[in-house]
Amino acid sequence: MRISPVPARVSPVPVRNSLVTRAAGSLAPVVLLAGLLAGCGTDDPKAGCDWMKDQAAASGAGGTVILVDGSASVRGTASDAGGLDYAPAIDALLRERVGAGDVFSVGTFAGAPGDVDWVFQKRSADWKRSARSSGNQESNRDDAIGCLAEDVSTARRTVPAGEGTDVLAALSTGTGLFHGVEGPRRLVVLSDGLSTVGCADLRQAAFGSEPEIKAIVSVCATRGEFAELPDLDGVGVTFVGLGRSAGNQPSANHAQRDWLARLWKTLCERAGGAGTTCTTSDAPVGSAPAPDATGPVPADPVVPYRNGRSRTYPLPGAALFDTDSARLRPAATAPLTGIAVRARTTPGLDRVEVDGYVDPRGGSGNDRSLSQSRADAVAELLVAHGVPESHVSAYGRGVSPGCSPGRSTEDMSDKERLQCDRRVDVRVFWK
Repeated sequence: MRISPVPARVSPVPVRNSLVTRAAGSLAPVVLLAGLLAGCGTDDPKAGCDWMKDQAAASGAGGTVILVDGSASVRGTASDAGGLDYAPAIDALLRERVGAGDVFSVGTFAGAPGDVDWVFQKRSADWKRSARSSGNQESNRDDAIGCLAEDVSTARRTVPAGEGTDVLAALSTGTGLFHGVEGPRRLVVLSDGLSTVGCADLRQAAFGSEPEIKAIVSVCATRGEFAELPDLDGVGVTFVGLGRSAGNQPSANHAQRDWLARLWKTLCERAGGAGTTCTTSDAPVGSAPAPDATGPVPADPVVPYRNGRSRTYPLPGAALFDTDSARLRPAATAPLTGIAVRARTTPGLDRVEVDGYVDPRGGSGNDRSLSQSRADAVAELLVAHGVPESHVSAYGRGVSPGCSPGRSTEDMSDKERLQCDRRVDVRVFWK
């Protein structure tokens, strides 16, 4: 499986300001909002926020961008227990940032990497300048809090354009809206954190070790044309809902949620600078009915959470292949046959995953294809020696982030480190 990173970009989908009626029980400030509506004399719950549409941002105002995950893992379906409601978890944050008079943008991410479907962009919540009397100012402040909560709910209902979730690419797009913002900048990411695209693809993650986190961060931070980390210098980033998925989606346990929090905090810190803050919120995320869809909702690849035991067999590339070749050498048959016998006789065998890596010297642009071809060749030999084909998957990982987890490189020579990079890992999982 090869993944070609796509540069982050703002979706050409027009900004939409249409109202979507609140799903029952989906918003925390429902009592507040109901009271506001009664005073407005209108059935439009956003009528009290009209002042936000045309008001220019005040000099020195801060900016808050709220990115809402629209993928299937948080959306839910009508046939299961429904989706997630982030409003209770972000109520305090909305009150803080509206109180500061930030400029807000709210959008949904999912589908093509970097595409965000914006509910609106750069709308001022400077309630102090919105009216002359203090009473009207405070009323506008409360209206803004309720309307922004409704806007987040609207974003949650948006049908994604395609399959896949790329949190890093969404962050890159979100930071693009901070151009011209003079005050504090904040990104709020409402997501379970289960990326299925790009360098932080978690479909095959073990969700258990610090070396795995370091390896993912190293790959994402690779310098060059395909570096995928966003520029978060000077941005305060808050992740809400990590590991919290909807409906009948696989569910993370406490340790796996902690691992996800460490992963995204580490990625954020690596992408930032001295002025960057990276936090994960443990505020409770509520549940809500699955949003109605106007068309078919693309299925998102499932992140299954790996709960089984495993053993990794790292094989030096020089023992398996000639330089720039994906044809197995005769000497490779013996060690791979031994691994095949161990795998097929393992009680409770779950799966076998073959990860192909290349060293960084090539620079030929075919790192992914060569590593995939090598992984395929090893997988075919394992199947030929008795491992059920349905249990074997092969992945071309491209340039290696370093040695296999657990191997120290302190006392290695340059040649030995190179063999760590140019290798194939065979991982055997059992229940």
